[in-house]
Amino acid sequence: MFKNSKSHVLNNLKNKTNWLSFSAGLSLVFAYAPFSQWWLAILLPIIWLHQINLCNARDTAKQSFIFAFGWFSSGISWVHVSIDQFGGLPLFVSLLMMLILCLYLAIFPAITGYLATKLSKNNQLNLWLIPPIWLLGEYLRGVVLTGFPWLSLGYSQIDGPLAAFAPVIGEVGITFIMLVISISLLNLIKNKQIKRHGLLLSALAIVTLILNQSTWVEFRDKTIKTALVQGNIEQALKWSPEEQWPSMLTYLDLTRVNYDADLIIWPESAIPSMEPLAQEFLDMANQSAFLNNSAIITGIINYNFQSKHYFNSLIVLGKKHQDDKQASYYYETKNRYYKNHLLPIGEFVPFEDFLRPIAPFFNLPMSSFSRGDYTQPNLVAQDLHILPLICFEIAFPEQLAANMTDKTDLILTVSNDAWFGDSHGPHQHLEIARMRALEFGRPVLRSTNNGITAVIDHQGKITAQIPQFEQAVLKTEVSLVKGQTPYSVFGRGLSYIIALLMVFIIIIRERFFRT
Repeated sequence: MFKNSKSHVLNNLKNKTNWLSFSAGLSLVFAYAPFSQWWLAILLPIIWLHQINLCNARDTAKQSFIFAFGWFSSGISWVHVSIDQFGGLPLFVSLLMMLILCLYLAIFPAITGYLATKLSKNNQLNLWLIPPIWLLGEYLRGVVLTGFPWLSLGYSQIDGPLAAFAPVIGEVGITFIMLVISISLLNLIKNKQIKRHGLLLSALAIVTLILNQSTWVEFRDKTIKTALVQGNIEQALKWSPEEQWPSMLTYLDLTRVNYDADLIIWPESAIPSMEPLAQEFLDMANQSAFLNNSAIITGIINYNFQSKHYFNSLIVLGKKHQDDKQASYYYETKNRYYKNHLLPIGEFVPFEDFLRPIAPFFNLPMSSFSRGDYTQPNLVAQDLHILPLICFEIAFPEQLAANMTDKTDLILTVSNDAWFGDSHGPHQHLEIARMRALEFGRPVLRSTNNGITAVIDHQGKITAQIPQFEQAVLKTEVSLVKGQTPYSVFGRGLSYIIALLMVFIIIIRERFFRT
């Protein structure tokens, strides 16, 4: 009887622990846009860290998995909008797919907890191994199965004081610092080594203050006029053949009254027709932009009839150089960009012979794209060098770094977030774009079909935006800058070096200097 009573108590404690970890992860969604309570991303992990402190590898992995499952269940719930509204699947099946996705993503923090415990002395987790090993888990999450690095902890800090670290060690480094702060606060709460952890937090506070006063790039004596066109074309009608010309003319009509802008941006696949079949319209827009001393960058799908490959692309119409004597666009122009990082299911279907017959979700329009090269020349429009990224690619800073040059003036990201409706997905997408601007010290132009269309300065601040679900043009002046941030030079390398040194020091200290 006593054994049964004891077992019942232990089970209750385990259930309570599981729910605390899950609830802490579930609440993390409020740290990100559109809620933007950045401090929650520092305080909520303390609950999870408390649960795993000095646990064995199995329990650490379990609690980390439960915490991460809550984190992703709420944080990427917006993915369900596209599955439910455009996937043609029964509600039960769409929810099951979301469950599988969240369970898959939770594996990476679980691996982090397991490895950190295995590297600890006597198979009892040393919390200080979590920050460096966490970076390994996040790296794997960003590359396995093409990667899904969405919702990384550091993005939540774009409006907080820790954002000042972004130009130096990037979002990944901010994530590292956040976990260090959370562990220090936990130790202070437990009255453990108060002086040591107090000094560590004080040192981080001083560095944060210094970085918030630092400038890494400076303004050039040049501004440009931009016009970002938000067509607000209904997704369900976008690819209907009878809607192609009305959609294209919508963008052209909105552009005609804004030709005083140097640079006009249309969003991803703004032209809902294959490039070879849209030459009549493209010639009209090309000549129109040229005659008005302007340039248009637009998303379009290209189809190569010889190779039978589709490409999600960006092209430049009108003036490539300010002194051009004729319009620059022609069908096989090299002044274009082909998307490299394709979105699984949306742009390519793994195991397509098996999956495509199952449901419409696996047979969405334009879901058979080919990849462009990882490194491509910047687009050139009006003598501006513009680094382009399409949709999901903005979440991969390594790709941005690989394509950035000394001549890069602007970063351009175009998207069609209509797939995700009135959810928090587009807000998180904009949050990621803001972090890229701050990391690389360049203004970012973000053009979308139905929002959120915005202009972001080199400090990651939104200087102008227009509401979602409205047909509108965002017209503003953008100040250009020069110089490089440390992160744009060294990338993630500095953060990884710090992480490796931390692991090495902890292991040496535990194995050789402790009894």
